[in-house]
Amino acid sequence: MSETQMPTPRTRVVREAHRGVYDRETAYKILDEGFLCHVGFVANGQPFVIPTSYGRKDASLYIHGSAASRMLRQMKEGIPVCVTVTLLDGLVLARSVFNHSMNYRSVVILGKAALVDDPAEKLEALRLLSEHIIPGRWDDARQPNERELKQTSVLRIPIEEFSSKVRIGPPIDDEEDLSFPTWAGVVPLEMKVGTPENDPTLQPGREVPEYVRSYSRG
Repeated sequence: MSETQMPTPRTRVVREAHRGVYDRETAYKILDEGFLCHVGFVANGQPFVIPTSYGRKDASLYIHGSAASRMLRQMKEGIPVCVTVTLLDGLVLARSVFNHSMNYRSVVILGKAALVDDPAEKLEALRLLSEHIIPGRWDDARQPNERELKQTSVLRIPIEEFSSKVRIGPPIDDEEDLSFPTWAGVVPLEMKVGTPENDPTLQPGREVPEYVRSYSRG
């Protein structure tokens, strides 16, 4: 049975409250399907929102970047952050432009990022990030050397104060608009995997690995 997290005043969905979802299973499924998160924070009074990749293990979200980046420098100090992940599933076309919408699944996480100091946890976090994007690649590629590890910071964000928001289904038109003479419905959107393209400098005889040939998402 999935654990339901009681929303805090900061994470309770206010607009379209019926779309708010607060169980971990839903949040984890969205996080595990997504690739990109946006991390919001304030530095010297200026708000920033930075896109970055991430990985998850249990109730911890890991992000990484250059140790010299503004985001990583600020977060090392334990400032509050807001992390969001959104999956877009369809365009919802109503009869009224006012009622147009999108089908989507999103997660918002609030918390403080902690710098990962332990070398073993740091390396494991980087492996998680790699495997989250394409499982099987970590063991098949050169892993980070000591210099690269020193140049990289990894941060852990607890998935404790969070909420999800989900919209599915057809448009919701006002009763008086149902007879308006235009098409209404949903344009589904999905991520598709294309044919792998060899690096022009690839050594002859290097075949596309199975984990690439059979790659799928979601």
